[in-house]
Amino acid sequence: MELSIHNWMRAEPIETTIRRIAKLGYNKLEIAGSPEHYDTKVVGKLLKENGLGCWGSVTLMLEDRNLLAKDEAQRAKSIQYVKDVVRMVKELDGHMVSVVPGTVGKIVPDGRPDEEWKWAVEAMKEIYDYAEASGILLGIEPINRFETYFVNRGDQALALAEAVGPNCGVCLDTFHMNIEEENLFDAIRRAKGRLVGFHVADSNRMAPGMGTLNWPKIIETLHEVGYDEVLSVEFCSPLDRTPANPYPNSIDENPQGLSPEQKKFLEDHGSSSVTEEFYTMLTQKSIDTLSALIK
Repeated sequence: MELSIHNWMRAEPIETTIRRIAKLGYNKLEIAGSPEHYDTKVVGKLLKENGLGCWGSVTLMLEDRNLLAKDEAQRAKSIQYVKDVVRMVKELDGHMVSVVPGTVGKIVPDGRPDEEWKWAVEAMKEIYDYAEASGILLGIEPINRFETYFVNRGDQALALAEAVGPNCGVCLDTFHMNIEEENLFDAIRRAKGRLVGFHVADSNRMAPGMGTLNWPKIIETLHEVGYDEVLSVEFCSPLDRTPANPYPNSIDENPQGLSPEQKKFLEDHGSSSVTEEFYTMLTQKSIDTLSALIK
């Protein structure tokens, strides 16, 4: 089992991220789903120079990106976006793309449940055909009810994956599972044979080891179902703006390169731009906790 980490949690040049995670002992990068921001030849060269690989990517379903939108043109644009993410991963010799079907933060449906299911299945099938031809796996990711109303639990993601195609999988995330699943270990067991990615953050969305999740049992259950691929670290630290803040140097008051889209996404998730010192600590804590369990 190898360790990867996302790079969407802090606005910084990707070469900074790559050099940090290589130094700390990570194996792979799960690159943010922003294909318009990256020259894959440059990123691929940086990864190779630092002894890293690309594991995959995760879709950033913000603004008007929505695979179950009522508007056909909006769906078509969203489908093309996910295809572009797949293409980016292919060009980086990656393995999989985690797909959140609906817009993050959208709480009002566009249609009846049967209509939205039909739109989602049709959209995913088109993306699936493209991904299959590219040799890239898709993993439908359930996220918690405060971020989407559509797919919150592993069983829902499995139902959609089964409706899409035999090689369509699911990508589970411990933070979301801790909120939505009756038993997260049983949810992992039910995903056996379809689990193509696994995101890790603790119960408070801090680094693994900083919350209440049972990491030895999580890793044991993954081995039980035959998942021996990659754990992708995806913390999104909740920040304390009060005098009770245990990490007084955590907030970056003058972030560099933080796009309006990134700023909104972080703020919507109860976070903000973080200092490099705090971010490095979380990155280090994640690998310290996990590497002790997967060897």
